[in-house]
Amino acid sequence: MIFGPGYSLQATAALALCLSFFSGYGVAADADLPILAATVPVANGGAGLGFASRFEDSPYRGGGTRHDFVPLYFYEGKHVFLEASRIGLKLNETPESRFDVFVSYRFEGFPSDLIPASLAGMATREPGVDLGLAYQQRKPWGTLFGEVLSDVAGGSGGHEVRFGYRHDWTIGKLQLQPQLVFAARDAKLNNYYYGVRPAEATLTRPAYEPGSGVNVELGLSASYPLSERWRLIGGVSAKRWPSGVRASPVVENRTQLAGQLGLVYDFSPKHDAWPEGRPLVVKAMYGKATDCDVAKVMLLKCFSTNTIDQTRISSIELGRPFIERLNGWPLDFVGYVGLLHHNERGLQDDIWQANIYMKAYYYGFPWSERVRTRLGFGVGVSYAERVPFVEQRDQAARGRNSSRLLNYLDPSIDFSLGDLIGAKSMRETYVGLGVSHRSGIFGSSRLLGNVNGGANYIYSYVEFRM
Repeated sequence: MIFGPGYSLQATAALALCLSFFSGYGVAADADLPILAATVPVANGGAGLGFASRFEDSPYRGGGTRHDFVPLYFYEGKHVFLEASRIGLKLNETPESRFDVFVSYRFEGFPSDLIPASLAGMATREPGVDLGLAYQQRKPWGTLFGEVLSDVAGGSGGHEVRFGYRHDWTIGKLQLQPQLVFAARDAKLNNYYYGVRPAEATLTRPAYEPGSGVNVELGLSASYPLSERWRLIGGVSAKRWPSGVRASPVVENRTQLAGQLGLVYDFSPKHDAWPEGRPLVVKAMYGKATDCDVAKVMLLKCFSTNTIDQTRISSIELGRPFIERLNGWPLDFVGYVGLLHHNERGLQDDIWQANIYMKAYYYGFPWSERVRTRLGFGVGVSYAERVPFVEQRDQAARGRNSSRLLNYLDPSIDFSLGDLIGAKSMRETYVGLGVSHRSGIFGSSRLLGNVNGGANYIYSYVEFRM
C-alpha cells in the first residue's frame, strides 16, 4: 500500500488541502476567525496571501490577553476553496445559496507557551480539526447560514452546530460586514476544553464538567482596498460563553473580546494575467536534510547535506500560473501544491507531508535571453502527518515544541534546460536547486504551534509544463 499504518484522517485532510488548489469561500471561517475570511473577496480562480495580527482575551482564568501572528492563505476555485483556517468543497452553489463540506482548524486549547496557574498540572488540551457541513441562503436583507462540525482529530470527539446572520454594507471603498452567531456545543466539546478531570482536581480546582451549552458571538469585519491588489482587513468580535462554561474553575467569567488587523495580497488574474487554458506545471524533486540555515544556503555560505541522520525527501508538485510580468516587470507568480514523502531511514516510520504555496519568479537577468535563469521564492503552509524526525531532534535539543502544521518557504534557482542544450521545444523545462524549509514564525503564531525553528532540505528538481 502507498499509505502506511500511520496514515491518518489528518493526513487525508492535508492531501485534500493539496488537491483543493486545482479544483473558495465558505459560509464562515473558523469560530475564532469569522472576521477575516469574509473580508477578502478573492475572484473566482484567484488566490490571496497575507498576514494578520490577532489578539483575544483568553477564556482561561489568569490567561490575560493573547497576541498572535496569523498567516493567511486564500484560494477561490469553481468547486474548492481555501480560507484562512478552512478548506472545503462546494457541493452546490447558485446565486442564492451554497452548500459546502469542509475541514477546519479549531483554535481552542491550552496555551503552549505561558501556562496560567489555573491550568498547572492539567493534561494539555490540544487545538482540534473539525469536519463540517455548511449551508447559506442569500436574501436582499442579508445572509442566513448554518454549520455542523465534528471533531476528527481525536481530542474532544465533540460536536457543534452554528446558526448565524450577516449583512454586507459598502461605504465608498470600505466594506463592512456585521454578523451574529449562535453556537450550540455538546458536552464532550465543552468538557474537554473547559472541564476539570477528577485526576486534575486540587483543593482550589475541583473536578467539573460544564456540559452542553450555547455561545453567542457578535462580530464586525471590515475590508479596504489600498491598491488594485493590496487589501487592509480587520475586525472585532465579542463572545459570551454559556453559564456552565463560565462557572468552570479554570474559566474567566467574562465576555471574551477579540480583534484582528491584517494585509492581504490578491493574486487573482485581473491584469497581465495568463489566458484561459493556463498550462499545468509539474515539478519532481529529491533532496536530503541539511544542518545549514536556510539564509546561509540562499547566500551560498553553506551547502552541506552531511547530517548524522541522512534523512531524505521526494515530492511531486503541481503548479498553476497566476500572474505573468507583474506591472511589466520580469516577475511571475505560480501557485503550487505538492505531496512530499519523508524517507526517515528507520529513525521513525516514513511520513507524508502536504505543501501549498505561492511562488514568485524573477528572471530579468542580462543573460536570460540566452539561458533563461529564474530566482524563485515561495511562501505557504505545510502539514505533515507526524513531525519529521529532523524537526523533532532539533527542537528537542533546544527545548522547544514542534508542530505538524508549519509555515513553508521554498527558495530556488533554476535554468531552462532547452536553452542549455539548444532545444527550443524544451525552453519551458527547468532544472535547478532549492531548499524545502518548514518552520514556525519565530514562535509568534499559535496556528503554527508557537514553534520557533524548523528543518531544511536541499533538493534538486526538474520542472516542465503540460
